[in-house]
Amino acid sequence: MESLTVTTSGLANGTRTHVLNGTRADMRPISSRLSQRVLAVPPSGIRKYFDIAATMEDVVSLGIGEPDFVTPPPILQAGLLSLQRGHTSYTSNSGMYELREAVARNLRQRYGAVPYDPEKEVLITVGVSEAMYLAMQAILDPGDEVIVPQPCFVSYTASVILAGGNVVDLPTYAEDNFEIRPEAIRAAITPRTKALLIGFPSNPTGAVMDLGGMLEIARIAEEHDLLVISDEIYDRLVYGSHHHIMFAALPGMAERTIHLGGMSKDYAMTGWRIGYTAGPADLIGAMRKIHQYLIMSAPTVGQEAALAAFNDPATEEYVQQMLDSYDRRRRLIHDGLNEIGLECFEPKGAFYAFPSVKSTGMNEHEFCERLLVEEHVAVIPGSAFGKGGEGHIRCAYAASIEHIETALERMYRFVRRHG
Repeated sequence: MESLTVTTSGLANGTRTHVLNGTRADMRPISSRLSQRVLAVPPSGIRKYFDIAATMEDVVSLGIGEPDFVTPPPILQAGLLSLQRGHTSYTSNSGMYELREAVARNLRQRYGAVPYDPEKEVLITVGVSEAMYLAMQAILDPGDEVIVPQPCFVSYTASVILAGGNVVDLPTYAEDNFEIRPEAIRAAITPRTKALLIGFPSNPTGAVMDLGGMLEIARIAEEHDLLVISDEIYDRLVYGSHHHIMFAALPGMAERTIHLGGMSKDYAMTGWRIGYTAGPADLIGAMRKIHQYLIMSAPTVGQEAALAAFNDPATEEYVQQMLDSYDRRRRLIHDGLNEIGLECFEPKGAFYAFPSVKSTGMNEHEFCERLLVEEHVAVIPGSAFGKGGEGHIRCAYAASIEHIETALERMYRFVRRHG
């Protein structure tokens, strides 16, 4: 009987080659082993600049959206005490009941939200990123459309694609202070539209929506029976006369809104990885089902620390100090960028400025790359956050006053040299 010999080797171009009885047969590319959903997700437009900056010395970074504050002491102490007491086991899949109660109470007292049932309508997650992923997995079937205002946080588009949905881009523009035009939403709706994803205060623009704009979005959602996923991770970081509006607290919106919130930005708890979601029991129940298989439960020590953030009155003083500091930095960077000649609208929330670089004659990628190489200042091209971000850069003012001043001096030299 004739013997059969098969060997396999890999080629540089990623194609597998099989040798069958000495005869080579080219097979399909290795990349075909990957799902089309994963291949459709673009690589992060942020990571490239962090990787370059990591190889350089004396870099002033306005790139990362992370508080430069240490978590407030009352929260730290609660976390330490949790570990000292040996609380290192899983919690309920949904999270500690006391924490879910605190979330519901905070939303009701602060924003007039409906009284969410901690048992069925609140879920503790591993940051807001997990909550976003769960929401999309829970509501989308292949081909369902989600309207996503852009520029937006980089995970929004990816979460829709990974759930098998289709992203419908909804660009916003500087002349509108990056607020959503209601008529643009209406024009984007099709028979396949399932949901609208909004995020205010906005990363990357610092934009907010006023009550009138939010009510108009609510009317559209009701008219077209849309779900609304509202990412409100920066809810406490608002400035001037603006007051945050919780979308689910608007008339009739609780029944169709998945509210996303968390501890990372308001309480300087990024590394603790505690987020939460609140909404109708059927939607939260579906998200919990995925969460229990995917995660089991959010970190116990982080949950106990988050409980102190809500319940310990001493925490509020630290939150206010951080907010006041961000406001000073906001005014510094906004005024400084405009003086340099990089036109920038006034951000009203979060901790990002989103100036235009069109006056330099460079596009946003060229500007960022050359600024990093020539002046060692790291900022992010606006187009990394989607349509509407072209010609802009994102500058995070979560950095110290000293670092912001140094960055502005270097950017002034750079713009003057190339302007």
